[in-house]
Amino acid sequence: MGDILFLTHRVPWPPNRGDKIRSHHLLQELMDCAPVHVACFADDEAEQQIDWARKVELQSCEIVIRTKPKWLGGIEAIVSGKPVSVACFDSPEIHAYVAHVIATRPIDCIFVFSGQMAQFIPADFGGRVVMDFVDVDSAKFESYADEGSGPMAWINRREGRLLRAYEKDVAGLADYSLFVSDAEARLFRKRSGLSDARVKAIGNGIDLEFYGAPDVQPEGLEQSGPMILFTGQMDYQPNVQAVQSFSNEVMPNILARFPEARFAIVGRAPAARVQQLDGRNGTIVVGSVDDIRRWIMAADVVVAPLRIARGIQNKVLEAMAMAKPVVASACAAEGIDAISGEHFLIAESVGDEARLVCELLDNPQQARRLGEQAKRLIDTQYSWQTQLQDLPALCGLSEPVVAEAAA
Repeated sequence: MGDILFLTHRVPWPPNRGDKIRSHHLLQELMDCAPVHVACFADDEAEQQIDWARKVELQSCEIVIRTKPKWLGGIEAIVSGKPVSVACFDSPEIHAYVAHVIATRPIDCIFVFSGQMAQFIPADFGGRVVMDFVDVDSAKFESYADEGSGPMAWINRREGRLLRAYEKDVAGLADYSLFVSDAEARLFRKRSGLSDARVKAIGNGIDLEFYGAPDVQPEGLEQSGPMILFTGQMDYQPNVQAVQSFSNEVMPNILARFPEARFAIVGRAPAARVQQLDGRNGTIVVGSVDDIRRWIMAADVVVAPLRIARGIQNKVLEAMAMAKPVVASACAAEGIDAISGEHFLIAESVGDEARLVCELLDNPQQARRLGEQAKRLIDTQYSWQTQLQDLPALCGLSEPVVAEAAA
């Protein structure tokens, strides 16, 4: 087995947001099996310079700062007929790096994380290609279009239509197309016409050692009333929509029963629409924190009230791993092999969310039992080792080999 070229749209370290968590663990699994080269993008120079203990083990690494403004990517997309999310990630530096690595190293497999990176696969590459779409992105933009209006609905409808054709073309070239859940894989098989043999599900896992740490304490987060917690990247549209809905539509009903309750929104880069929620209906916008575990530990209930969701929600797995009771919308629970009422609670409506949260706040024993059962499920089924056990074979790797560190 030769080398692997790993292409990803973000620097895959540190694993501090959903997409980077998955790419980080995929990369480490492949590094344990073969020599790996990485090409990726950074948002700025600070991210480009972030160190990682295992970076020295990579055979080579190209990190390109994304400087193309979104408006320019949009114009290029209109002119070229490409999806905006593909045009915005085009890069001559990445194209040149890929060509150089393939010309000078024995690349047997290209592993592509996230659809927009598939544009860097050379047309004449003769090795294996494994494409991790994670989610069916085209379906997400179709949902945005259906729920929106005006120019943004047109933009999202165009993006969904072009991405759908793009995803099908890419999958046709790949040996395997991966998705984060069986539900996403089934949807893509239906949309692409590809067989089960070529479209696979590889789920997300949890760092059990990190989230199971017994010494994490919620010091400094004590308050008089119960805390309801939402975590996530807070400039991501589905998360923004979720907290707006929960704060405006659900919290008034919870406050009527528990006047001291607080809804804490914790996560990086809160958008203006999120910041405007601070101080309303018991809502606290916290922003980025050093250790999310302290907030999960302090929470009485963790909620995932997403109205649009694709794949598996890491926020749900993380809370379950820390034995916290979770109330999730039906789409946020999709892809998690758990039973409502036994491992978490699924709310079918906004009214359900308020009712279920209040039931857990009113019955700490039930909340504790739900959290304990959730933790047992995560410990037995959702380690990264378990979730990624099929990855080496899909990439053509037989037995693990020790990769020499790059000079």
